[in-house]
Amino acid sequence: MAELAVVNVVATESEAELICGLLRNAGIDSTHRQSNYGAGASDGMPTGGPHEVIVRADDLAAAREVLGEDDPSA
Repeated sequence: MAELAVVNVVATESEAELICGLLRNAGIDSTHRQSNYGAGASDGMPTGGPHEVIVRADDLAAAREVLGEDDPSA
């Protein structure tokens, strides 16, 4: 199983879908999930909230390049 990495955290599910589309068009498999930031804020009820955009760890640098983000480890 491939190790996964969060490439970005965005405010909404729609924004996460858009970013995943950009990554997929560049040949990078991606998905998103609701973030656990602010867990408990809605007493366990699902709400629209931050979403993490996830890629394979091996694709992290390429994904950041596609999204125009700097590599924080550089």
